[in-house]
Amino acid sequence: MKQKRIFSLALAAALALSLTACQSGGGESSSQDSPAAGVAVQVQEVTVDTISTENKVSGRVVTDGQESVFVAAQTQCTALFVEVGDSVTAGQTLCTLDMASTLSSYSAASISYNSAVQSYQDQAAIFDKQIALAEKNVSDLQALFEIGAASQLEVDQAELNYSNAVAGRNAALTQLESGIQSAKSGLEQLDTALENVDANGNVIAPMAGTLATMNAVENSFISNSMPLAVIDGPDQMKVTVSVSEALVPKISIGSQADVYVSAVDESFSAVIRSVEQAANLQTRLYTVTLSLPSDTDGLLAGMMVVGGKFKRNEVFVPEVLVAARAMNAGITLLEPKLVEVGNEPVGKAVVGTVKGDLHDIGKNLVVMMLKGAGFDVVDLGTDVEADVFIERAEEENADIICMSALLTTTMPYMQTVIDALQEKGLREKYIVMIGGAPVNDAFAKQIGADYYTPDAATAAETARRAVTDR
Repeated sequence: MKQKRIFSLALAAALALSLTACQSGGGESSSQDSPAAGVAVQVQEVTVDTISTENKVSGRVVTDGQESVFVAAQTQCTALFVEVGDSVTAGQTLCTLDMASTLSSYSAASISYNSAVQSYQDQAAIFDKQIALAEKNVSDLQALFEIGAASQLEVDQAELNYSNAVAGRNAALTQLESGIQSAKSGLEQLDTALENVDANGNVIAPMAGTLATMNAVENSFISNSMPLAVIDGPDQMKVTVSVSEALVPKISIGSQADVYVSAVDESFSAVIRSVEQAANLQTRLYTVTLSLPSDTDGLLAGMMVVGGKFKRNEVFVPEVLVAARAMNAGITLLEPKLVEVGNEPVGKAVVGTVKGDLHDIGKNLVVMMLKGAGFDVVDLGTDVEADVFIERAEEENADIICMSALLTTTMPYMQTVIDALQEKGLREKYIVMIGGAPVNDAFAKQIGADYYTPDAATAAETARRAVTDR
């Protein structure tokens, strides 16, 4: 005890000396006219518009040409801002409706739906804990049974309790799921009524175009059996994305959002046209639809849509060939003008079908899609030997070598080309991409290719990304 007290006093004395040294050192430094070392926190005055957050989500490009605006509720039009024949823009207010009652019902339905989902999640968590405990009890009793510390009857009873817990969970959650579906159904009905209506009852134009029909009259009731308005316009692209619940309150119809389309490596300013208020039960995500600018047209718009549909198996090789040939004809006409204004290609690629293979449809698609993506393309044709791939790549100062094969007997020749590049010390100089029906990602890794792409649209996207990132 005495030793502990002596040690404590010694420690206290050492601390006191240390503090005294710090104070004296501080006094000496303060007496000198040395410059300040600075502060740990930098302070900067900001205004509201200088503070922002950024959220990135993925989606897909779709297209439509005419849009009917429905409001599935019998309500009164309190203000009308457009008439038939007017040109409207996406996000423009068409009219104002007295939607107070419907909005109130919608709010109540949304609360009911969210409450049902939360109840399901809470109950599922409780049941999972109960099942985990029951399962652990079974495991513990089985271990005790093996050493003679528990009876078979106790083990059987524990297993029965576990089975009952699982059955109880499934029955209770099935009932709760039914409640969620019922709440979701009611919410979706109101969501349909409010698809193009904002929180103030303003009906928002979902796309740009000409107002072909307007069935609203100021200070009169509208009918829910026909479209409130019909907007005609050129085929316009839109983007659909899925967002988490945390983002929904930050999104409003008519707001602007930046959209990047990887298929053409272009960015656009889009307008939010609709936000689903009921989440997908499986993904728990909400669908948001955005309209791309109406002036995004021509070759760019066409290939964005065709490329996306081809990747989703909505169109097939014949349709893509027709679109690609049309695009190629347009590019041929535009090339002299692009040279005049000094437009530089994204990069240069040599493309060919490997030796022994005479198939060219897939290779031709890749050539056309690469041209559409802004590449200068050298088409080597079919039955191309390794030396030809390398010589033309060197002559053209290419960035990418693209090889295609449709036969299992010719795909090994891709390895021959890559080996030849290695032997000449040129492998690291080129991005090597491969594709074709028998080829896959595992084969690409096996032979040392940089990229495998399953279709022409993906090949164009990958090529642009690879050249940009290099």
